[in-house]
Amino acid sequence: MSYVEMPGAKVPIRLWTDPASVEDGALQQLRNVATLPWIKGLAVMPDVHYGKGATVGSVIAMQGAVCPAAVGVDIGCGMSAVRTSLTANDLPGDLSRLRSKIEQAIPVGRGMHGDPVDPGGLHGFAAGGWDDFWGRFDGVADAVKFRQERATKQMGTLGSGNHMIEVCLDQSNSVWLMLHSGSRNIGKELAEHHIGIAQRLPHNQDLVDRDLAVFVSDTPQMAAYRNDLYWAQEYAKYNRAIMMALLKDVIRKEFKKAKPTFETEISCHHNYVAEERYEGMDLLVTRKGAIRAGSGEYGIIPGSMGTSSYIVKGLGNEKAFNSASHGAGRRMSRNAAKRRFTVRDLEDQTRGVECRKDSGVLDEIPGAYKNIDQVMEQQRDLVEVVAKLKQFICVKG
Repeated sequence: MSYVEMPGAKVPIRLWTDPASVEDGALQQLRNVATLPWIKGLAVMPDVHYGKGATVGSVIAMQGAVCPAAVGVDIGCGMSAVRTSLTANDLPGDLSRLRSKIEQAIPVGRGMHGDPVDPGGLHGFAAGGWDDFWGRFDGVADAVKFRQERATKQMGTLGSGNHMIEVCLDQSNSVWLMLHSGSRNIGKELAEHHIGIAQRLPHNQDLVDRDLAVFVSDTPQMAAYRNDLYWAQEYAKYNRAIMMALLKDVIRKEFKKAKPTFETEISCHHNYVAEERYEGMDLLVTRKGAIRAGSGEYGIIPGSMGTSSYIVKGLGNEKAFNSASHGAGRRMSRNAAKRRFTVRDLEDQTRGVECRKDSGVLDEIPGAYKNIDQVMEQQRDLVEVVAKLKQFICVKG
């Protein structure tokens, strides 16, 4: 479909979905965003749903301002994927050992490495800029300085919630590795620190929603936020790269005879800010639950722990600020999912997938998510499908 346009206070709201399918709370959040004095455009992806601060699945283009709550607290959260030389014929009948080896190599949930991972010891990991990156930790907000040790030990860890590591097959029976994670606790604490500062600034006192507090250009608060934001986005990118290197190492060891090789990694943020130019304006584009889909750019759009995911190539649709959805999107809250579904439902909906099937991940049940194939259909003018993947192993925190 192409987009549906709804009127907004300062800019129209362009939706790549049926407005009637969007819950009232999310629609109100979008209307609130459209009232911001600095806004120049608002695009809404088909995975749209209510979020804390700002709607998940929204692309907000502003001039001279950025809203930290519209980035979200998992700064730089995103996806990485790589195609391997392995095929379905190389796989063992029992996948539990492989899942166990992955969980041993990569801490999940709140877990962390006993000692920081040395990227120099990782096969094929490009560690250029690593020392400079950690050197810049001295320049981030003092409020999080005491978290440095934790941040170093969480580098290369998964987290919980919708974060996952998957081993998948595409439609030609090639094995893919895929993972989803962000900037871990350090990103969350930096985000919450800056959201708090923004909410106290005088120019934000008359906003319709205090969660939409912004920083404006040429102020020390904006400079400090952008410094910390870009550092956290880099942390998230390194975090995924290290996890992928650890995951590849597991695959090499477990499939020694097949001597697996790996193609070029695809990686994309879906909670972040980028400086981009549209209609002659230099804008700060915030994607919360959206990926960049510029012409020819590769991206990853996952489903849920029991459904398909997609490798895509962007079509460069400027009406959507060169964006696409970040996944299927939730159709019910975590608490609603726990009330609605049982562990038996989870077992049924993840049949054929080697994964956790217990109450601890019930809120991640596929039934709590929108239909990924319908979401893909709604954004045919934003991306083209390169590969359709289906997981046979899913690791959750």
